[in-house]
Amino acid sequence: MKRIYHIITCIACCAFCATITSCVDFNDATSPISARVKLEMPAEFTQGSDLAGHTVVLTVGGQQISAVTDAEGVATFSNLVPDVYNISTSWEMSQEEYRRMTGDISVNSGATVSGSLNSHLIAEEQTITLATILNINRDIVIGKVFYAGSKDLNNRTYMAGKFIELYNQSDNAVDVAGLYIGLVEAESTQAYTLQNLQDDYNSEVVLLKQVFRIPETEHLVQPGGTVLLVNSAVDHTTNNTMEHNLQDADYEAKDASGRTQNNPATPALELIYSMYSAVSNMNLVQSGPCGVVIFRTDEDVSSWPRTYRYGRETGNQWLLLPKKHITDGVEILSIKASGVDVNTKRLYNEIDAGYTNIEASAGWTGEIVYRKTQKRGQQGQRILMDTNNSSNDFQVSKTIGTRNYDE
Repeated sequence: MKRIYHIITCIACCAFCATITSCVDFNDATSPISARVKLEMPAEFTQGSDLAGHTVVLTVGGQQISAVTDAEGVATFSNLVPDVYNISTSWEMSQEEYRRMTGDISVNSGATVSGSLNSHLIAEEQTITLATILNINRDIVIGKVFYAGSKDLNNRTYMAGKFIELYNQSDNAVDVAGLYIGLVEAESTQAYTLQNLQDDYNSEVVLLKQVFRIPETEHLVQPGGTVLLVNSAVDHTTNNTMEHNLQDADYEAKDASGRTQNNPATPALELIYSMYSAVSNMNLVQSGPCGVVIFRTDEDVSSWPRTYRYGRETGNQWLLLPKKHITDGVEILSIKASGVDVNTKRLYNEIDAGYTNIEASAGWTGEIVYRKTQKRGQQGQRILMDTNNSSNDFQVSKTIGTRNYDE
């Protein structure tokens, strides 16, 4: 009787499926399968490329499976369980390798080749093409963002202790004077989707709600050194243990309204643009989205064009940042009960192919997103993960401190 019941149920299910789409046969869903990942090398490799010996990683449920490419640039995976996988690869190129493959003699620090493909279903034997991009090794990167806020000792929301931390992972001291920090458009309903940006601006700009600049007084950051940018350079640990002592901050975004306590001994970040006339400190949204970019330019940023929301001619205006100036960017999205909606990305894949996020949908949890450590540099400094995919590069912590990348 049970057998008849299962057969009837199966027929009923398939009849229902047929009204929507063709039925999927799950009979062999758990049978091991094989898949091949073929690397597509960056367009800049005009002088040839070394296809063999690169590690490709499949990630599912926190577990990783790796394989190495052959002479054709193909990594073969056997005995895979059908599932949805994240696929990635990344490797470093020396100065000599970079010059040999690109013909470009201007780069002195080498480069990174990386590629990623998120949420790819592998349910049958197939060859997957994984496009890669070339990134000249960056010295200053966005190492940490604390935007979640917390609750104070009286269980009230507390947002004064938010901060951004930059990190020098190069082998040399870097002067950050004049470096710009941009906060990406973060409306609950996007002002511009990536498709809108393609339609109106040929995907050449990023919308910023605020722009700050480090003063143009020399500020050398040593290898492994950090730059701490805060809204309030005081000791916030007196309010709760999830907060941080920010008295040693390098720069402070001064609050002209006087609502946030500022430290007169801490140099001011220069406010170049804010779409909010009453907000002069960093508008880091505690639930996300909260994308951050850094960039350099000799142009007058305050005179750059601005835009209203897509299709409108009134309301708030966002500054249009030409993406060619961006040296690093982190896509930070919000999370809901249904998960993260990747369709809400504001940054192009060439800036950040993935995203990061805190685990709480509303914030106020003391969570920080920060880069993982990859290896050590020539000066013993940490080299942080920088595969151009924040889904790979960042992790979340409630205990990590400032200027520290160990928990």
